[in-house]
Amino acid sequence: QVQLVESGGGLVQAGDSLRLSCAVSGRTFSIYAVGWLRQAPGKERQFVAAISRGGGTTSYAGDVKGRFTISRDNARSTVYLQMNSLKPDDTAVYYCAAGLSTASIAAGGNRGSWGQGTQVTVSS
Repeated sequence: QVQLVESGGGLVQAGDSLRLSCAVSGRTFSIYAVGWLRQAPGKERQFVAAISRGGGTTSYAGDVKGRFTISRDNARSTVYLQMNSLKPDDTAVYYCAAGLSTASIAAGGNRGSWGQGTQVTVSS
């Protein structure tokens, strides 16, 4: 099993920035990509961003492209999501996901265990 632990959320004003962290542990030999999904009240969980194991491939949802940046710290087994120019529509619980490819994560998949997520709230 792959364990995923999210952190870094908070309450910020529109235009501010946050950096989320995802600690990945367990049977990571079977994981080739890690990413982020989010779920807002009344909405389905949706893809945000993903990165390949080596960091050479990244993928972003259209709504966050140009504002969010995903990166990987291989030594610490941590994936980050730098969120800039935050908007109220970014308000959601953010979850980390692990999979065989960035495409599988973009489709909403997760081969790891779902964590508690981290709450991001953006006020106008």
